Parts: sequence; C-alpha cells; structure tokens
Amino acid sequence: MSAKNSLFLMVFFWYCQFVTQTRKLFLGIDGGGSKCRARIRDQSGVLLGEAIGGASNVYQNFEGALASIVSAATDASKLAGIAVGELHAGLGLAGIVTSVGAEKVTQARLPFATVTADNDAYAACVGAFSGGNGGIVIAGTGSIGYAIVGRDRHMVGGWGFQLGDHGSGAWLGHHAVRRAALALDGLLQPTGLIEEVLKRTGRTRNELSRWSESATPRDYAAFAPLVFQTAASADVQGMTIVIEGASAISKLGHALLARGAKHLCLLGGLSSVYPPYLDADVRAALVPAEHDAVDGAIMMARRAHGLAERWS
Repeated sequence: MSAKNSLFLMVFFWYCQFVTQTRKLFLGIDGGGSKCRARIRDQSGVLLGEAIGGASNVYQNFEGALASIVSAATDASKLAGIAVGELHAGLGLAGIVTSVGAEKVTQARLPFATVTADNDAYAACVGAFSGGNGGIVIAGTGSIGYAIVGRDRHMVGGWGFQLGDHGSGAWLGHHAVRRAALALDGLLQPTGLIEEVLKRTGRTRNELSRWSESATPRDYAAFAPLVFQTAASADVQGMTIVIEGASAISKLGHALLARGAKHLCLLGGLSSVYPPYLDADVRAALVPAEHDAVDGAIMMARRAHGLAERWS
C-alpha cells in the first residue's frame, strides 16, 4: 500500500470516528395510558425509526411505564440500526404532573445517553407550535387544555375521569350510558342512541349494572362515535350530549385564550368532529398542528442540548 493510500485511510478513519462521536441522535417518546409511541431522528431531522409500545403512564404504573418506554425505544433503534445508548431521549409522559415526577423519571436508570422528561401535554404543545407560543386542547378519551405563553405554562382540565375530562370521549359515552339507565327506569324517552347503547351493554337492569362494574374510561369512550353519529341524525339525546360536550371543550379554549394564547390546536380522537359545535371565537383561533407530540418530545431533547427546536 502506498503512503498516499495509507494517509487517505487514516484520514477517513479519523473522520468516521469524528462523525460518530459528534453526531446526535434523538429519541422522542409520547407515552400515554394506552400506548407508547417512539421515534428516532438524527440531528438534521431525518427519520430513522419508529415503534409503538404498551401503556406508559408513570403515575399509574411507574416501573411498567419505564419498561414500555425502553421496549418501544429498542424496537425503533433496531429499525434504525443503532444502539439505544446513543440516543438523547425526550420523554413526554402521562402522569408527570410536577417537577418531582419529571426528576424521578430522569433519575431512573434508563439506558439512554441523556434523558429529558416532561408532561405529555407539554410535549404535544411544543410539537404543535415547534417550541413557540400557543395552546392545545386535547379531546380524546380524556380532555385537557395546555398553553405555553412566553416562559409561562398554563394547564386547565386534565383531572381524569373521576374528577373531570369534561367533553372527552369517556365523558360523552358515560352520559350516553347514564341516559340509557334512565330510559330503563322509564324516566327518559328512548331514542336511537339509547337503543344502540342498550344493544351493547344489555337491556336489563342486571346486565347494565354488570357492564358498568368493569367499564373503564376507554369502554365509555367507545360510545363517542355513536353519540356524534346520532347527533348528526337529529337524535335529541345525542344532540344534547354533543352540545354540552362542545361547551366544555370551548371553555377549555376560552381559558387558554384568556391566559394569552393567540392560537389553538385541537388534538385527540375527537378533533375532527368537534369543530362545527365549538364557540365561534374558539373556532376562529384554531390552527393546524405543525408537529405531533412525538416530535415535540424530540424538540425537548434538542433544546436540552442547545439546538433549535426546528430542524427544517
């Protein structure tokens, strides 16, 4: 081998080592009560791998949530052909409600190069506005409003099924089932919505009681499409529930606008069906999200390393 070729190989080897040591690979996690979404991008924003894992609400099951996060990250890293130890992780997780909760996650022995953790609603808001100011209203199985205005954060709702989640899918379904119970007692005139609910839960007092004993928020939320469908067909019970639910979602939007948010993103499984029912000022403030919560988590990690949130 000539001296010239030897020099070229040495320079090439040095360059490869330099790139390996200086490149940053970012993992974004959107962890919720039902699933965990993982995504890997390089420093320039190129998508390298994605995967979906199990439930990852750190309040409900801390160790189980961490296991889901690592599993989803590992699956994504295998697709990307890299090791999880190379990843700088941004974790947007349900169940983080205080800085203490975030510290507990970052201090856990996760296998990533670095870890930045925060609430999943915060990650969604960062993604929706690429790290800028704005507010989000999430209307899915649950509901919450969240805004970033300058250095301040504002959260409204998000109390969970027992205390809140007004206007959410679970809330809509719960109200439909409650009306079905009233109809069984002869206290409410049955409609198409109530008939469809009773088909699924059972038509007797015993059957409906047994169904409700084990029903979860997700079970109630399964009735939400039916509520909207019957409302569109002028079913009086469906219309009543949707109008009341839309009022609750509008109130979340009003609260964020009052706290200084200029624009709102409506997110979640009901985001496509609610807008026609919302108050006019809330509809006028709606804009499309720029990125989702997974990319928002990646932006959190980028910010922690002194990089701009936007990669393009």
